[in-house]
Amino acid sequence: MTWWVIVNPNAGRRGAVEERTRLALRKAGVPHELRVSPSTVQVAEIVAEARNTGAHRFAAVGGDGSLHALVNVLMGLTWEEPPTLAALPTGSGSDFARTFALPRSIEGAVVHLTTEDVYPCDVGVIEGSSGRKFFLNVADAGVAAASVRVAKRIPRWVGGPRYSIAFWLALARFRPAAIELKVGKRTYAGKAINVVVANGQFFGGGMNIAPRASTLDGEFDIQVFRGPRREALTVMPRVIRGLHLSHRAVRRYTGSSFTLRCPTGWPVEADGELIGTGEITGRVLRQAIRFKI
Repeated sequence: MTWWVIVNPNAGRRGAVEERTRLALRKAGVPHELRVSPSTVQVAEIVAEARNTGAHRFAAVGGDGSLHALVNVLMGLTWEEPPTLAALPTGSGSDFARTFALPRSIEGAVVHLTTEDVYPCDVGVIEGSSGRKFFLNVADAGVAAASVRVAKRIPRWVGGPRYSIAFWLALARFRPAAIELKVGKRTYAGKAINVVVANGQFFGGGMNIAPRASTLDGEFDIQVFRGPRREALTVMPRVIRGLHLSHRAVRRYTGSSFTLRCPTGWPVEADGELIGTGEITGRVLRQAIRFKI
């Protein structure tokens, strides 16, 4: 079965991404159609072309943003069976691949396309000011989303550490605000500085934000970070190692849907992409894709 491989030439550090991918696919003997697409519009056109041939296996070459673009196209269509999605990482984050301990290079990951192993995987859907968006890994509202905007201004050659740098720069100007979060029958009402909605376990260039999250249990792992900004000095070192859940500034919830009321100016991001501001609702699409492992 042929893999449709979509290359984001702008992902990660600059270089001959297309040629690296082509050589790796040939070396591994993977039947493929390779396309280059720097925009979501072009991704949609490529997926449409692939569907006309009966294809249902797609690989994104890039980072989490490339997976995000492809997932949003795939989930906007109707499939008789869940499509299969693979990650060939080259982005500076590539956090979703970490959940499955997959190689974080094109050459290492492409070998996985030669086997039949797949993992049923949930997909999150969020609705808010920017309409409906799908996400595969992690979404959040608050200071972490604000740091995404800052990170885009930091040179790519900095690599993964640019997300940590961006967080501390964003934190300096971000103030806690009153929010209300409803997850099933549980409610949190009070001040917070960030709300994380996790499907995968890692974000921000390798931070273990949701060590208990599962991508196939039909539930989000949702965390509220509260308290003054100075709490970040003790929380963030623990987040890196996944040891923050017992911290006094963290409240954890699990559920298949949620409603978040927050200030209209609060930024919202998903899979490292800014998708809007203000109040959002979300739900899990149970095992909506098959992720290649």
